[in-house]
Amino acid sequence: VLSRVVLTVGTLVCLAAVVWLYSDVLSSLVRQWASDDNYSHGFFIIPLAVYCGWERRELLRRTPPRPHAAGLVLILLSLGLFAAGTLAAELFLTRISLIALVAGTILFVWGPTYVRHLAFPLALLPLMVPLPALLFNQIAFPLQLVASHLGETVMSAAAIPVLREGNVLELPNITLAVAEACSGIRSLISLITLAIVLAYFAERRPWARATIVFSAVPIAILANALRVAGTGFASHWFGPRVAEGFFHGFSGWLVFVVAFAGLVATQQVVRRIRGL
Repeated sequence: VLSRVVLTVGTLVCLAAVVWLYSDVLSSLVRQWASDDNYSHGFFIIPLAVYCGWERRELLRRTPPRPHAAGLVLILLSLGLFAAGTLAAELFLTRISLIALVAGTILFVWGPTYVRHLAFPLALLPLMVPLPALLFNQIAFPLQLVASHLGETVMSAAAIPVLREGNVLELPNITLAVAEACSGIRSLISLITLAIVLAYFAERRPWARATIVFSAVPIAILANALRVAGTGFASHWFGPRVAEGFFHGFSGWLVFVVAFAGLVATQQVVRRIRGL
């Protein structure tokens, strides 16, 4: 009991030191969550990870601590990554180093069994870290092209005259540019996060969980393509003003609801397969 108390106090001291060291990193992370809609789901990740860890409290209580020296190595590597990211002014490195530092501290203070029990909460944490701008753009631009191509296909099938040049759609009364914000990456990131959570709580079979998570990608892409096509339909039938303002913002929320419904439908199909 005494050793567990000592380890708990040591963990709290380490936590306080981490919060002090990473105060600037954490504050910048929160500011980006608040200002960047692509990562607004970040506010929910830490509470969700804490809840998932709290669910395992009885299992952790029954597990004897086995401190492991490999945790110290991971801590030192994390601090080195933090220093490199600070010197290079690279936020992604400093933020990822925080997650590695948390995992290393658990491994060093409590042991590998605790890391194994807390694997899912720890795996959730990278979802709150915004991607580097270079990687973000590498993903967003192809999504813009896919959304514009699928949107053109749907509108052409509905006999609406449309000409596509890259990510720009030329209609008789308006030119629609599928911008980065409309590429679908926002709904893709959020939907993958929801898919991971849904798969974890709704399924126990690894293949079923993987199916739900991977289905988020085509669902998000198709839903966003329908948004682009819907904007083209509305502009053609009701005038170019509907492509802006309230309709444009509302369509984004509507498409995400449709995408989430598709995700739930996938989960239900997977569940029915289980019953066969």
